[in-house]
Amino acid sequence: MHFEPIDLSRWERAEYFTHYLHEIPCTYSMTVRLDITKLKQSGKQLYAAMLYALAKAVNAHPEFRMALDADGKPGVYGRMHPCYTVFHKDTQTFSNLWTAFDGDYAVFCQNYQRDMETYGSIHRMDAKPGLPENSFTVSMLPWASFEGFNLNLQKGYAYLKPIFTIGKYTGQDGRYTLPLAVQVHHAVCDGFHACRLVDEVQATLDSGLC
Repeated sequence: MHFEPIDLSRWERAEYFTHYLHEIPCTYSMTVRLDITKLKQSGKQLYAAMLYALAKAVNAHPEFRMALDADGKPGVYGRMHPCYTVFHKDTQTFSNLWTAFDGDYAVFCQNYQRDMETYGSIHRMDAKPGLPENSFTVSMLPWASFEGFNLNLQKGYAYLKPIFTIGKYTGQDGRYTLPLAVQVHHAVCDGFHACRLVDEVQATLDSGLC
């Protein structure tokens, strides 16, 4: 796990970072609808494909790989891995799993399937041990196709990593769309960056992934 500290004196974003982290702490969220028609037509596993598309976009840009170190100073992880929820119908609880990201979709899917087979039936909050610090959170809510979603974190103003929430997909006239909520910290991520990530996730879904 590589974590590269940022030199604020040389960082072009230092003024914005300080403003939105210390002067006016600010996080925000946005909800978009992704077109998953090609994904549905391909027959690929929805959750694995979404985790891959999100992780690919996250790893493409440093603003989504940032965190504060023990001294409260910013830095960038070299790579991020998705941590995601798995629902247990019998107890109506969930578990957190994580899968090592690989840029090769087939390899990532193999990693995902192995983790699901090994840890998916374990009824603990953290079913797979060893969650790395360089991970980001994804939740799946397949019961509702929401138009807006917002998280309220008590210590959220010190949390720089992105958080994603996926909802239930819907279909109409042969097209399928899926809601995605993106929550980020304004200190490291502006509207431009959030919109670019959404566009890249959509492009990955449109590409067929592999």
